[in-house]
Amino acid sequence: MEAEAHGEGETLLRHENALTVLAEKSGFKITEIYREVISGETIAARPEIQKLLSKVEQGAYEGVLVMDADRLARGDSVDQGLVARAFRLTGTKIITPRKTYDPNSEFDEEYFEFELFMARREYKLINRRIQRGRVASVNEGHYIGSAAPYGYDRIKISGGKGYTLKPNKEAAIVKYIFEQYLNCSGAGSVAAALDDMGISARKGKSWSRATVSGILKNPVYIGKIRWSYRKNVKQSRGGQIVTQRKVNDNYILAEGMHEPIIDIDLFDRVQKKMSENIKKPVSSSKALKNPFTGLLYCKICGGRMTRLGKNAHTGYDTLKCANVKCICVSAPMSTVEKAVLEALEQWLDGYYVTVEPTGKASESHYKNIIEELSGELKKINERQEKICEFLEQGVYTADIFEKRREALKNRENDILFKIKRLEEAAENEQKDAAVRDTIIPQKKKLSEAYYCCESFEERNSFLKASIGMAEYSKKVPNRRGHIDNSNITINIYPKICQK
Repeated sequence: MEAEAHGEGETLLRHENALTVLAEKSGFKITEIYREVISGETIAARPEIQKLLSKVEQGAYEGVLVMDADRLARGDSVDQGLVARAFRLTGTKIITPRKTYDPNSEFDEEYFEFELFMARREYKLINRRIQRGRVASVNEGHYIGSAAPYGYDRIKISGGKGYTLKPNKEAAIVKYIFEQYLNCSGAGSVAAALDDMGISARKGKSWSRATVSGILKNPVYIGKIRWSYRKNVKQSRGGQIVTQRKVNDNYILAEGMHEPIIDIDLFDRVQKKMSENIKKPVSSSKALKNPFTGLLYCKICGGRMTRLGKNAHTGYDTLKCANVKCICVSAPMSTVEKAVLEALEQWLDGYYVTVEPTGKASESHYKNIIEELSGELKKINERQEKICEFLEQGVYTADIFEKRREALKNRENDILFKIKRLEEAAENEQKDAAVRDTIIPQKKKLSEAYYCCESFEERNSFLKASIGMAEYSKKVPNRRGHIDNSNITINIYPKICQK
């Protein structure tokens, strides 16, 4: 990416030319080319590799040319396993300028998996170095974000490396936001005022309470650089890896090189007011009345679904999206409760049949293989001690010793990798057995157990024990007199499927 940005590049073009020459020399016919410079850690973040794997799984190619085998996957063992399995099941060869991997060869298959394992370690090492460099740059006062905050332009430091910030014409709006917040009831009122004035947020979007709050809380406007304030936290939901950005208490706050827009006194007064205006979801003197607190989110905009109590128009509690500008339509809370329970029960019925029975035979099978590999590790350690003795006695030269040591080390890494995979497989089978034998029977007849809960707090705890989160969507309101027609879509992410 850096070479491309400097125009030296053409990193992709150089790789493409090298592989084209290789194909011509070998007599291969190239039918399709996939180009990707995304440095994604996971397959989910790489659309081109997804297309390639889809075609490989269909058996569309006899082989795939790539500069290095590790270009196919640098993700965790799950991603590596997906890549290795796709090529193995269809017998698709992996062709590099250095070596051709035949998935039908046991040696090539093991060597390919080992290279993916080593690539993952290299990726982590590179990532650690990059992060150290970023932290050092932040502490020097540089701005290392890809996009400048509202009110600033990102500019190159004159006569030095890195970037800093320079106030632009939006700076006056930032000042207005801080001053207006102190004179009104809250961030929502400021957002509405900006929209009424015809002032657009970034990319022509309308203002929201969250956007205004983000500006008010950002210390960049008093000349500070904040880094790692939000961290990507990965969670497993519905068998998929979901990444959430959560507030990190141990973020870095350094003195920046840029000019502040807001004085510290104004910033501190705003922070004090914001802290005083924080509303707790439920007062300590009141009982919880929303069983979906912390669980249900709008599928359309991602906002929280909040409870609206009974009023003159409706004699029942409803759930609505907290985003006032979202097109999501509200629905009776009782209807949503019923829909969520039905969705969870349907999922359980389907999941139960997907869990294959496991037993002591499979557990002992894994145990026996791991014991055999552990025994081989012990022998390798003994041989390593032996070659050290041979070096000391002069039987081995330094060159022979290095070759023998490297061969033994590679074999040791290979065995450790296999043991790790076997332990993961054994652990997953144990979890499947727990789901089949314990969890699923406990979750049957969910609706009966749910409605036996005496309070909404108990219902909330009941749902949180089974669900990581749920998504709600409704775009068409019900016609008068058809309240029982839910007309809603519920997506659930059960906890019991996490491994």
